[in-house]
Amino acid sequence: MTDPSADDLDGGLSHVEQTVLAIAKLHADHHQRATGMERLVDRMTGIVARPSFVVGMAVAVAIWVSGDLLLSRLVGWSFDPAPFQWLQGGIALAALLITTLVLISQRRKDELSELREQLTLELAVMIEHKAAKLIALMEEMRRDDPSLTNRVDPQAEAMSTPADPQAVLEAFRETQDELMAEPGDGSPAPAPKVIQLE
Repeated sequence: MTDPSADDLDGGLSHVEQTVLAIAKLHADHHQRATGMERLVDRMTGIVARPSFVVGMAVAVAIWVSGDLLLSRLVGWSFDPAPFQWLQGGIALAALLITTLVLISQRRKDELSELREQLTLELAVMIEHKAAKLIALMEEMRRDDPSLTNRVDPQAEAMSTPADPQAVLEAFRETQDELMAEPGDGSPAPAPKVIQLE
């Protein structure tokens, strides 16, 4: 018999299972939105990224060079005489194609990474709002409970107000600009401002 406290009322899933499902759905949606060409590029990039591909390329180059040198000695004819211009052209073309494949595949991975970062940011803001609400409720309970001493706690009061993400971003940019600025007279850069959230 399962522990009812581990199950969520919505659908009978625990919060861990719901989180895993949400992340899996994010990845599945990203994969389903991919075009057929993007999926093909991902598969080709996966093949290129294997160690066996590197070994295969090295073996192919060795066979090309040794076969050409062997033909040159035995028959006196060479399909790609040294310095192996055809081989160099083939390797350059392969390098161009592999680089393009990797860039296309990386762009898709960056899109997924941006989605995850957005989700993380939204969750962080939501958690911060929940924490502020909990602190406000605890402060209200402390004020309403006659058995507890009513005292002013400015830190708890400040923490009970949710931070404004725009204000935090502006304060971060100002601090970053101050730290990145190089004074022309050789004096040290000013100390960063303390961010006051109200």
